[in-house]
Amino acid sequence: MNRRLMMMMLAIALLTLGFCYADEIQQQLIRQNPCVLKQTCHECIQTPTCAWCAQPKFDGKRCFQSNINSNMIQCSERYINNPRNEYKMLDARELQKARKNTHSYTSSVSSSSGSSSTYKGSASSSTHDAVQISPQQVSLKLRINEAYRIAVNYAQAEDYPVDLYYLMDLSNSMEDDKEKLSALGNLLAESMQNITSNFRLGFGSFVDKVVMPYVNTMPKNLLKPCPRCEAPPYGFQNVMSLSQNTSKFAGEVQRAPVSGNLDAPEGGFDAIMQAIVCREQIGWRERARRLLLFSTDAGFHYAGDGKLGGIIKPNDGLCHLDARGTYTHSSLQDYPSISQINSKVRQNSINMIFAVTREQINVYERLMQHIEGASAGTLSENSENVVDLVKDQYSKISSSVEMRDTATSAIKVTYYSSCLDKDGVLKQTNKCDGLKVGTKVSFQAEIEVKSCPPNRKEWKQTFQIYPVGINESLTVTLDMQCDCQCENVGHPDYVEKSPDCRGAGTLKCGVCECDSMHFGRMCECDANNNRHANDTYMVSGCRLNNDSEINCSGRGECNCGQCDCQARSNPEEKVYGTYCECDNFSCDRSGGALCGGYGTCDCGVCKCIPGWTGESCDCHATNETCIMDGSDEICSGRGSCECGQCKCSEENGIRYSGKYCQKCPTCPGRCQEFKDCIQCLVYKTGPLSPEECEKTCTIKPTIVKVAEANEDKDENMCSYYDQDDCRFAYVYTYDQSGKIVIRAQEERECPPQVYFMGIILGVIGAIVLIGMALLLLWKLLTTINDRREFAKFEKERMIAKWDTAENPIYRQATSTFKNPTYMGRS
Repeated sequence: MNRRLMMMMLAIALLTLGFCYADEIQQQLIRQNPCVLKQTCHECIQTPTCAWCAQPKFDGKRCFQSNINSNMIQCSERYINNPRNEYKMLDARELQKARKNTHSYTSSVSSSSGSSSTYKGSASSSTHDAVQISPQQVSLKLRINEAYRIAVNYAQAEDYPVDLYYLMDLSNSMEDDKEKLSALGNLLAESMQNITSNFRLGFGSFVDKVVMPYVNTMPKNLLKPCPRCEAPPYGFQNVMSLSQNTSKFAGEVQRAPVSGNLDAPEGGFDAIMQAIVCREQIGWRERARRLLLFSTDAGFHYAGDGKLGGIIKPNDGLCHLDARGTYTHSSLQDYPSISQINSKVRQNSINMIFAVTREQINVYERLMQHIEGASAGTLSENSENVVDLVKDQYSKISSSVEMRDTATSAIKVTYYSSCLDKDGVLKQTNKCDGLKVGTKVSFQAEIEVKSCPPNRKEWKQTFQIYPVGINESLTVTLDMQCDCQCENVGHPDYVEKSPDCRGAGTLKCGVCECDSMHFGRMCECDANNNRHANDTYMVSGCRLNNDSEINCSGRGECNCGQCDCQARSNPEEKVYGTYCECDNFSCDRSGGALCGGYGTCDCGVCKCIPGWTGESCDCHATNETCIMDGSDEICSGRGSCECGQCKCSEENGIRYSGKYCQKCPTCPGRCQEFKDCIQCLVYKTGPLSPEECEKTCTIKPTIVKVAEANEDKDENMCSYYDQDDCRFAYVYTYDQSGKIVIRAQEERECPPQVYFMGIILGVIGAIVLIGMALLLLWKLLTTINDRREFAKFEKERMIAKWDTAENPIYRQATSTFKNPTYMGRS
């Protein structure tokens, strides 16, 4: 009995292992050939490398890998659906500067599967605008998940027009800044005209909403909100539209009245929105680099703050300036949000420059990270450095190019370029620095359709690839090849109520799509009279391939040639698929979570959410986590980004390490780079003057009592001795976003000061004191000894037996003798 029980248990164990092994092999085959599971033509062509055979009454696998010879699968060539990627250039004018002469252009290019051809023509025109990006318009037909690269060229045109609109906070605290800007207005115009002869300048001012609690609405305070205020408060005023008459600028700034408000933040966002969207009133040109300089010494109100004043209507992002240039909806609409500002900046190709005081620079540096193409600079207390600030910021803007796009989430665009290194290797980046006028930079834009949108109308999309801040773009018209022609009405292979489907379905691309009352490969099963068939044909419809003898992958029942997959005890776990070959619980795990917690399991394969990739969705899909703050190189150019982390390489026998491959045990780090700035910012010492320190040092060290490095957190310890022989120390590292973080020790460690005169006087005094102490000690010992001797003498004298009135050792000079015989008689 026990032997029989053991044999039964052994048989069950072997059977279980057999099923598991078969399932593992099946999953492996699916990964190697993803085409085998696709049941319709559109599912098939949405899978890379797969082609569909639409031949009627075809017994083989209709979806097959396209690299297999069609003769091997016995499908007629005309029935094979394997669409190719197609690329056409519709407008490809060459890069050129604006001039008055005849020019040539290139147009209409056709290609298939990556090849292209061009033809040149010519046109005559008296004038034409500069062309800074080429090509200008292309069309693409792409299959899903098959990337295609197109070349995009950029060059900054010489003497390109510039529009600069100066938007200034004219609350009371900015009065001295207004006076200085008025004095420097002509110098500002001259400096910009040296850069481009086609320059226009404008001016606008703002305060805040004329509503409590932002402004005191008492009648007398509305007339004169502060003792030195010259005008009632207002939201935004377009004082001077963009004009080539730059000499007018200084006078308009001088005449602009100063006003006041109550709270610290200002209504700058209202002014920014109006300055951007009121294109006609401000005078923005279509073909010009548009600079919006925002100057303030305070923070800003944003969407939601209007509720404090009873304003609940959201900002509509439209222009509301009257004939005098005054913002009319200041007290009617809420402040715009940061995302609204960013959207309008993108739509209108505006370069935002925040010129703010030292107290506010941290806030606006964080703000500029959320506004495309924005930059920030530190304004001196009275704005005397505004001319240099504008020149520096414009130089930074014009010397770099950053490519962006307006593609939807269904389309992924990745950029590659070698920037100024023409012979260099392409690297993944959308930004190049160090450009000069006329320098040509080439980008490779890799376009990939990640998924077909549910709405069929979205299968054809148009988006732009553009350099940030430039009102020129490459327009891409993209057709997503999401379905087959034979699945559409009117195609010969589209037959409604086809005899091949027993009149109960539509034949599409060789397969039946049954009506609601029938099912089966040929609609042979009636939903109202379902029958369980075990004949060869019916059973074959439940097996993954002809070599398999297991119905429904061992995880379901075969009913009328179709599999009914078994239910799991866990309601969240599903078994599905035509042959029950798929499930949502057998994918790789990471960190104990299915698909790492960043994806869903679909038929043994993790489908990751945007931003993650890898077999278990445990890898970052972008390289942003591998780029160090202040650099555009992946892993500092010394490694590759794998799974969101840098894998450092070895160059010339040097092994790099660190989070960004920025560390080299035998190479100097960035300690020397920060040394002078730490000295001037923290200790007010070093070779840099206060003016040089303010201009060149952009780091913001955190002051700590003791600077100690934690090597486990990839922190770097730096220590030096200064001219006072004092040791100062600081630690630098990088946060999660890649930004530099510096901690500096609060006090320097200086050697104690030596006072030589004090030492000499101290030694002399010590000698004198020691001498006096020795003399006193000698005197004390002598006195004690004398007293002891005297006491001894007194004692001996007291016990003496002689008359104390006589001296016992005294002898008289005469001697007297008495005659013993003398009796006294004479």
